Amino acid sequence: MNISTTPFRGLVIIQPRVFPDDRGYFLESWNKAGFKKAGIPCDYVQDNESGSVRNVIRGLHFQVPPYDQGKLVRVMKGAVLDVVVDLRRKEPTFGQHFKVQLRAKDHQMIYIPPGFAHGFRTLEHDTVFFYKCTRHYHKASERSIRWNDPDLAIDWGTDTPLLSEKDRQAMRFRDFDSPF
Repeated sequence: MNISTTPFRGLVIIQPRVFPDDRGYFLESWNKAGFKKAGIPCDYVQDNESGSVRNVIRGLHFQVPPYDQGKLVRVMKGAVLDVVVDLRRKEPTFGQHFKVQLRAKDHQMIYIPPGFAHGFRTLEHDTVFFYKCTRHYHKASERSIRWNDPDLAIDWGTDTPLLSEKDRQAMRFRDFDSPF
C-alpha cells in the first residue's frame, strides 16, 4: 500500500496494491499489521455503508468527545467528492477543508482522524460508500455543520443537492464551540 500525507495532520490517502487479471482484480482493503506499521489506527468497532443516487450530499457529520470517531472511508461503487473540515482548534488547519474525488475504480481510501467533520457528494447514480469507524455511533454525540456554510466556502460543484432534513437543519460553523 502507498500512503500519501495531506496538509492536515493525521489525514492520509491510502492507495492499496491492486492485482488485476483477466477475471477482474484483488486488493487487500485493510490489514491490521500493515496499517499499524504505517501509523494508521486499527481499532475499528463498526462498519457502515450507504447507497445514494447522484447529487446527494451527506454531511458534514461528526461525533463530539468522548465518542469522537476516526473513519477509514472508500467508495465501493460509483464516485464521490469527499470533504473533511478540521475542527481541531490547536491545529494550523482549523476551519479549513480538504476535498478529493474517490472513485470505486481507483480503489483509494482516506483515513480521517477524530476531530474532523466529514461529508461527501455523490457524483454517480447508485454510489455505494463504505466506512470503518473507531467508535460506535452515539446519537447524543452526533453533530452536523451546514454543507453550504459561507464561512467554510466549500465548492461542492452543485447548489441543489439532495439533502436529509438533518443536513438542512445543521448548524453554522461559527456557532460550533469545538471541544477538539
